[in-house]
Amino acid sequence: MAEISDRAPDLAHPSHVVRQSKKAAASGWIGSALEYYDFFIYATAASLVFPQIFFTSNNPTVAIVASLATYGVGYVARPIGAFVLGHWGDTHGRKNVLILCMFLMGLSTMAVGLLPTYQQVGVLAPTLLVILRLIQGFAVAGEISGASSMILEHAPFGRRGFYASFTLQGVQAGQILAAAVFLPLAAYMPDEAFNSWGWRIPFLLSFIVIIAGYIIRREVDETPAFAEEGEHGEIPRAPIIQAFKENWQDMLRVICMALMNVIAVVTAIFGAAYAVQPAYGIGFHKDVYLWIPVLGNILAVLIIPFVGNLSDKIGRRPLIIGGALATGLLSFAYLYAISIRNVPLAIVMSLLMWGVVYQGYNAVFPSFYPELFPTRTRVSAMAVSQNVGTTITALLPALFAAVAPPGSANIPLTVGGITFAITVVAALAAMSARETYRVHLRDLGRPGAVPVPKEEYERLREQSIRDAGLGKTSEAGMHKAGI
Repeated sequence: MAEISDRAPDLAHPSHVVRQSKKAAASGWIGSALEYYDFFIYATAASLVFPQIFFTSNNPTVAIVASLATYGVGYVARPIGAFVLGHWGDTHGRKNVLILCMFLMGLSTMAVGLLPTYQQVGVLAPTLLVILRLIQGFAVAGEISGASSMILEHAPFGRRGFYASFTLQGVQAGQILAAAVFLPLAAYMPDEAFNSWGWRIPFLLSFIVIIAGYIIRREVDETPAFAEEGEHGEIPRAPIIQAFKENWQDMLRVICMALMNVIAVVTAIFGAAYAVQPAYGIGFHKDVYLWIPVLGNILAVLIIPFVGNLSDKIGRRPLIIGGALATGLLSFAYLYAISIRNVPLAIVMSLLMWGVVYQGYNAVFPSFYPELFPTRTRVSAMAVSQNVGTTITALLPALFAAVAPPGSANIPLTVGGITFAITVVAALAAMSARETYRVHLRDLGRPGAVPVPKEEYERLREQSIRDAGLGKTSEAGMHKAGI
């Protein structure tokens, strides 16, 4: 029976297993793409147009600060969303919480595109903007934990890392899509037209993705692991309280590992400001740094599935530990390249750091985090701990600006040192965690769980891969037969 302990209950029908694994991965991919498309078009608009449209001030700096503050509000709402949506996912099911997250994010984003301006309704405009941003932050808090848990619980044994990595591939794809829609509009539309109505287009396009996401997500079955919890009456009434009691150590580990978001902060926020803001005196052109995150995400999309698959072969911990330490060291080189005004070297180092090495962490945490927790509290424990860690990193741009202001000496050493120290914390947290990739789904979250012996694991993994091939063949045969 060991062979079927991590599989869908109807293993006699491999085509169904294959379809559900793929549908779960597609559901996680498109949901994450939608959530982060929405999140990042807001970030872009907050920098480019919102200061003029939703805020009024005789001092343009005040308007800019106020606009960017509404972006930060989204992070404030994340821990709250994690508590509520994590609870919903552990008590009402992974499928239900993912559909809820998608509609909350999609509809709030569309509503931003319909908002009146400050000139039309006065202070009501920024008030509504802040409310919608709070809803966005609330919704995004449940997406990755819910999607990762759903994919993990549908995935065949030995392939959880590969399938779960598609959650983060969707995140990167959503950012690419956001840039692909927003940047051409900003570049080629006349300023008057863009500021009047052109900026609304990316927000209103969320409607298309909502429809596509709903069609895919409604076709995914609830996970067998959650359904079994319900059949046995083991669904907790207060999963987060149970998680705090039973899994607080692993939650603390996830908080520390989630601090790896410092790499995104250094690459896309502080690094860009250091390179282009006149006060720092570096003088890089803004267009260069608008495209660096796009290129990095394109690279990441290509690499993520390979890293996820590698984690199924060698384990989660080595990749997260190596990725954390290597990206921390590369941050020194990246900031140094900026400091010597070497544009090609800065681009290469940012792509290497963000697009390649960082994926050792980024592609693996969607499987590693939920594997640290049992089924009954998985979504709550991951959502709360991951979002607390990520929210802490939202404070880092202000810290970097405070300790390395314009005119200060040794900026690469100062900011790089803080970054490396944070990545060391993340690596130590991963070192202290137990390895999970060879543990059966039913045993995940148990500190004393015994992993499957390496030879047996390899056999079961190969069986999963063969079953996937049989599933494809069976599915094709059923299609030809008109079934």
